[in-house]
Amino acid sequence: MTRILTHVTAWALLLTLLIAATARAADRPNFVVIMADDLGYGDLSCYDGWINTPNIDGLAREGLRFTDFHSSGPVCSPTRAGLMTGRYQQRAGVPGVVFADPKRPQHEDGLQTSETTFAELLKRAGYATGMFGKWHLGYTPNYNPIHHGFDEFVGYVSGNVDFFSHVDQAGEEDWWHGDKLTPEEGYTTHLITKHALDFLERHKDGPFCLYLPYEPPHYPYQGPNDKAFREVGKADVHEKQSKEEIRQRYSEMVVEMDKGVGEIIARLKQYGIEGNTLVLFFSDNGATPNGSVGPLRGNKGSVWEGGHRIPFIAWWPGRIEAGGTTSQMGITLDVMPTLLSLAKVDAKLDRPLDGVDLSKVLLERASLGERQLYWEFSGQQAMRDGPWKLVRNTKGSKGTTLYKLTEDLGEEKDVASANAERFERMQAELDAWNKDVHTDATPQPSDKK
Repeated sequence: MTRILTHVTAWALLLTLLIAATARAADRPNFVVIMADDLGYGDLSCYDGWINTPNIDGLAREGLRFTDFHSSGPVCSPTRAGLMTGRYQQRAGVPGVVFADPKRPQHEDGLQTSETTFAELLKRAGYATGMFGKWHLGYTPNYNPIHHGFDEFVGYVSGNVDFFSHVDQAGEEDWWHGDKLTPEEGYTTHLITKHALDFLERHKDGPFCLYLPYEPPHYPYQGPNDKAFREVGKADVHEKQSKEEIRQRYSEMVVEMDKGVGEIIARLKQYGIEGNTLVLFFSDNGATPNGSVGPLRGNKGSVWEGGHRIPFIAWWPGRIEAGGTTSQMGITLDVMPTLLSLAKVDAKLDRPLDGVDLSKVLLERASLGERQLYWEFSGQQAMRDGPWKLVRNTKGSKGTTLYKLTEDLGEEKDVASANAERFERMQAELDAWNKDVHTDATPQPSDKK
């Protein structure tokens, strides 16, 4: 009798533990973070763009679309450093591009392991973490995503690769499984989707965090029916393309990414986990002149709105009200604190995050109030203070200008003289921010050269 009671007690304890574990998993949502590369504010059809993207449009129709969302940088590496850490990338010592060319000092730079990423914190909290796609935060294996909190990584570490041969701009083969160079045949967009679906199959019981930094529509401009033109050992090989050919392939690349997004959403629904999964879709910066920034001024690489205002969509059936738009001003730095908040991860960080938690905006349509955001890249600086935009172009002759975006979204009319007090105050605030983010910035190998 005692033995029977002991067995009953053991089974009861096991059942209690299983129920508790299930409750914890259900209480912690899954995350799918999808980032396009160089996708402009005016590219997607759900942003009145020129490319038909029915699956991404579906996320907007069933979720929440932001109209005033921004990347923390106007180019690749900086935004990705900010996204990973929730802090302005200048603090991490990644204010510019990490170059493929081994002759450039910045080739040795990257996201140092002293920085804390959202993947690390979620992994510590019991999340399965996977990344498939573009890294661009360090070329050598010591910078690999598996050293920054990702259980799994398949993709490329450079700024871009040939979509078929997976050769980077320096003529190096660049396709990795973990920190091992592992050649794999296939079109990069399709491979990213394939590995994402495999990850979902293995971790559908959750909780998981899946990060998908797709390659489209970054050059080289190659559709799924094209062929490779970069070869190992030949640096910076380009195929001659007319503007019409580039536009056609640009569109094809975005369409393939859209199909991938559709496959991922379909798989979440197949597993019945869409109600416990937050999906975020956005770009790493604005479009090049080959894409569209809509009504905005400037392109990738500039601190005008076209360089950093991006599409951003949040989808979570049953939790985020369908079909809405918000003009709340957000930035990619907000992704990390939002994920941590929803996962109920109390991050005890030595250095505070610069982003803010957007969960109440997503779930309750709450207001953040007016906030200040900053950009700095290659001699250009900018600041948003609610609807006001200060632009400082130290590389050119434009000087410093002020715009009110609610009346002048295209940043055409300088109103600095009519708002002298605000103009001076914002300049002082921009100066203070610039000093703050560069003070005690994480050192990089190139700093010694």
